[in-house]
Amino acid sequence: MSAPAPAVSVVISTYNRSVLLGGALESVLRQDTRWTPPFEVLVVDNNSTDGTRDVVERVAARDPRVRYLFEPQQGLSHARNTGIAAARAPIVTFTDDDVRAEPGWVRAIARTFEEHPDADFAGGKVLPRWPCDPPAWLTREHWAPLALVDYGDAPLWVTSDRSICLVGANLSVRRAAFEAVGTFTPALQRVKGGIGSLEDHEFQLRLIRKGRCGIYDPRILIHAEVELHRLTRAYHRRWHYGHGHFHALLRAEYLERSRAGTLWGVPVHLYRQAVADGVAWMAASVRHGMDEAFRREIRLWFFAGFVITRRRQFREMPDASLWREVGAAVRALFARRRASGPIPEGRQ
Repeated sequence: MSAPAPAVSVVISTYNRSVLLGGALESVLRQDTRWTPPFEVLVVDNNSTDGTRDVVERVAARDPRVRYLFEPQQGLSHARNTGIAAARAPIVTFTDDDVRAEPGWVRAIARTFEEHPDADFAGGKVLPRWPCDPPAWLTREHWAPLALVDYGDAPLWVTSDRSICLVGANLSVRRAAFEAVGTFTPALQRVKGGIGSLEDHEFQLRLIRKGRCGIYDPRILIHAEVELHRLTRAYHRRWHYGHGHFHALLRAEYLERSRAGTLWGVPVHLYRQAVADGVAWMAASVRHGMDEAFRREIRLWFFAGFVITRRRQFREMPDASLWREVGAAVRALFARRRASGPIPEGRQ
């Protein structure tokens, strides 16, 4: 008798993390069978040079729900897209090689889509498994570089009015959504040790622009192993710099909107914010307000990543002219002063 068709396909993309991968696989497979619908697990090896294939094949030998896939093109989006192409279920779920899934995780995913037929994508909490006590400065305000998520204990719709990001460590998508807007974009993907990427957010924004929506459901719960080096300020500085770089590539409307124009392709409101952050950073440093100083500093790292990327893009444009941009910005400034009422400037 053949096995039932899966209701959920779990895709785990991995690169040289066989030490963590085994634990992630075991936690996903160890679901409460009384309530869990049929599911499969696809592990996409993205050019690993460690024992990744051996780890997967040992598990697959005793559990036919597991399949090993190899994707030679380096990058998370390439790996995920390979998983999407091979998945057999109407719901495709993405997670990482460092997670520990709750026993009711797959059931919670299926239940969320059953209860919310209008949702095209869904996600939930990603809570930390700390390797040691985290430093005092690493509050929830600084969870984004760790790919941790906790938007509270009540469900939230993800729409154009609330475009929160459901991170790829705990993201599920109806197959019909891929048919509507395509798969993940390689231009915004994480490659090997790259950080700060936006492939998850860009994909969700594409769905939202098509009038589709998602839902955050706190019942969809996993834990993520936080590596020791991610508890350092140096890591967070690098992540925010990378995040600025990828936002410059993303060109999201909420950040690009600026009545004052651009300089080197950078919206002028970002320069104003950077000046304010720089002044506040210096003031907080003098007062020994280190938490506030660091909060302002990482915003400056974001700005640096954004500006450097945009300047490079600007120089590559065949008709680039700084003076033309300066003139447009000055004209916009005077027009703004003549206009009445506040002007929305976008958000970071």
